[in-house]
Amino acid sequence: MGKEEVAEPVHEYSGKDYQDPPPADFIGIDDLGKWSFYRALIAEFIATLLFLYITVLTVIGYKSQSADDQCGGVGILGIAWAFGGMIFVLVYCTAGISGGHINPAVTFGLFLARKVSLIRAVMYMVAQCLGAICGVGLVKAFQKSYYNRYGGGANELADGYNKGTGLGAEIIGTFVLVYTVFSATDPKRNARDSHVPVLAPLPIGFAVFMVHLATIPITGTGINPARSFGAAVIYNKEKAWDDQWIFWVGPFIGAAIAAFYHQYILRAAAIKALGSFRSNA
Repeated sequence: MGKEEVAEPVHEYSGKDYQDPPPADFIGIDDLGKWSFYRALIAEFIATLLFLYITVLTVIGYKSQSADDQCGGVGILGIAWAFGGMIFVLVYCTAGISGGHINPAVTFGLFLARKVSLIRAVMYMVAQCLGAICGVGLVKAFQKSYYNRYGGGANELADGYNKGTGLGAEIIGTFVLVYTVFSATDPKRNARDSHVPVLAPLPIGFAVFMVHLATIPITGTGINPARSFGAAVIYNKEKAWDDQWIFWVGPFIGAAIAAFYHQYILRAAAIKALGSFRSNA
């Protein structure tokens, strides 16, 4: 007799079987009494420090190598890979500890979607900005002459572009990033596609890579207020500070639009809430 064939399991999913996780507390005062909260802050600080250290070194290295040889250095493609690759690595390393935000705009978008509390969001942003300052500070400490000569990796609006164009580039670029974050980490998608391994840091890193390819010639690509702020603090030149508002307002607007689009249009949270209200009336 032949061996009895075992049928492959059929993975079925019904939206009716899924329940959204409860929203985070708005204030989140209880977080202050948890060690896991402070561990997450340390993770965000170190991750942002490493992110700025590697990426700003890459930018300065490219500028120094291409100063005498236009074909020298890694080029814009290499810079984009450095930013996207570091996000992939660091999100992978810290996602299980802090969520792997490494970006105040991402944190802001998740706060608007009630994924994190207000206290956690504010403290994450502080840790990210401090980490960015320290990361760029290390670059300057190790390569001070190159750092000052080649712009310190600071985000500035390129010549030939007006502030409206720069703001628009930051809004759209951050929308792409935060929209990808929401999609890659959507718990409903994970429940539906549980049989398909999804490595969330990979599409997030690719989103950062693609946005850098598009917007480096315009703003140097911010899409991360901590990255722009840390470089501006250490470089401390007038042009970097004059344009600094673009790298806060643009990313926060882009993150807010992405949160609204994903939560209230794609996930139809407003319709669900209205239906629940009517059923309880």
